[in-house]
Amino acid sequence: MTVDSSSKIVVLGGTSGIGLAVARQAAQLGASVIIASRNPASVERALAELPAGVTGSAVDATSAIDVADFLDGVGRFDHFAYTAADPLVGRPLTDLRIDEAQAFFGLRFFHTLDAVRQVVPHLRAAGSITLTSGTAAFKGGAGWTLGAAVCGAMNSAVRSLAAELAPVRVNAVAPGVLRSPLWSAMGEDERERMYAATGAAVPLNRVAEPEDAAKAYLAFMDQDYVTGTIAVVDGGTLVV
Repeated sequence: MTVDSSSKIVVLGGTSGIGLAVARQAAQLGASVIIASRNPASVERALAELPAGVTGSAVDATSAIDVADFLDGVGRFDHFAYTAADPLVGRPLTDLRIDEAQAFFGLRFFHTLDAVRQVVPHLRAAGSITLTSGTAAFKGGAGWTLGAAVCGAMNSAVRSLAAELAPVRVNAVAPGVLRSPLWSAMGEDERERMYAATGAAVPLNRVAEPEDAAKAYLAFMDQDYVTGTIAVVDGGTLVV
């Protein structure tokens, strides 16, 4: 199913970072795009940046009622991308707090699955769902146990969902480190040092931009014979 003016695409988490880039690229291809995010101000700011015709709503991805009401308003559509996430913070096991761990998994995994559950009845035939993982699933590190765990869980879930929901296609994109508001919990100088060090260490000699990852989401929407697949967009992180 080619992404074009006949396509209707919903991006939950579409007001910044990867989600915003997905919405922009889809709109540039002529698709009808609907974005959603928890903060109304973020929705308005994103709509001001996106091509004319993109619409948006304030939706709390952790609220099943919010998501259900939003999808009922959208009606039938072709493709769904879930990119909602809170800022990333590395934390050693000694500092683990169960409530924070549950909230971390909640938005990135459990509420993702619930959104998928609610999306399926709204998808047209030959529709697709693209979720978000990360290279931490394949290459963890000290302080990133939760990140690695949730990305690994997402990869496993995608394979099962692809079998269960067929012929709806279910895939995920696993970015490496990219320039994103996900790192906003870090100070600016620390963040730039991380970008520089990461970029210098990968074969392609730079960190990713959100637009790099967004291309993989659009490719999954466009390619109608791929399901249960994880697309790694990491500049070669996993080969060094």
